[in-house]
Amino acid sequence: MATSDSVPAPSLRDPGYGGGLVDVFRHRHLLKLLVRKEIRVRYQGSVLGMGWSYIKPLARFSVYFVIIGIILGMNRAIPNFAVHIVAGMALVHFFTEAFSSTTNSVWRNRSLVRKIFLPREMFPVSALLVSAVNLVPGLVILAIVAGVTGWHPTWDVVPSFLLGFAIMATWGMALGLLLSGFNVYFRDFSKVVEVIIVLIPWSTPMIYSLDLVRNAFAGRPDWMIELYLANPLVEAVMLSQQAFWSPTVDQRDDLTASEQASLEMAPHLYERGLIIVAIGLLLLWFAQKVFTRLEASFAEQL
Repeated sequence: MATSDSVPAPSLRDPGYGGGLVDVFRHRHLLKLLVRKEIRVRYQGSVLGMGWSYIKPLARFSVYFVIIGIILGMNRAIPNFAVHIVAGMALVHFFTEAFSSTTNSVWRNRSLVRKIFLPREMFPVSALLVSAVNLVPGLVILAIVAGVTGWHPTWDVVPSFLLGFAIMATWGMALGLLLSGFNVYFRDFSKVVEVIIVLIPWSTPMIYSLDLVRNAFAGRPDWMIELYLANPLVEAVMLSQQAFWSPTVDQRDDLTASEQASLEMAPHLYERGLIIVAIGLLLLWFAQKVFTRLEASFAEQL
């Protein structure tokens, strides 16, 4: 009687555990359903529905422009200040929404985590994709505001904006994935993120120029301005402004000396941007390792 070679049985693992981000894209149909659910729930019972995704950025822009631009006079120091704000605001809002929603994603979907077989990384990924969908209205507003001041879409602007978006998406996903795991164990992390989000708009050259920062650090050690420029969000904002704001002012010959100084960007934007994306990918790899260790006890904690 022939004997068959024994094949070792694969080791068992908890449902949804251990596959990592690769597993998320193997279950693309589930990811698509989860994204649709998140968008539907967000606007459920609302008369305006997706219209709110246009109203909120318009309200945010109006506050910044009136307070910072008109009352504090920044629109006199920065030409086409409205475009300067919106170019930065679109990506900053995308990052803050993504950072907050990914951090809370596992806790917010705790009933699904306990009951359904699916990779737990799917919740942060779906939260990031929903934030990307909500970025579209901001880009529409940005294109309109920039278009009024003479901007028109060209292939030159695409790499700048895409690199800025890649920075925000990579770092938002990495930090959100990391903190979403810790947030299951300690809800304080979501509160910490709320505080950070309040500070983020003021930590980037969105409502002020880089020249203003350089003047503030004049006479101080060089590492202070370098530390400011090392902020990935600063780089992403300047890349977005390079795409949408700079083309509207570069060819003007009626600028004052202070307005001309406000046009200056950080050197080597593209090179620095690529390095920051690479560092973000390393952080994402690290976040995945930490998340995999933490998710083993998610069901018990939730």
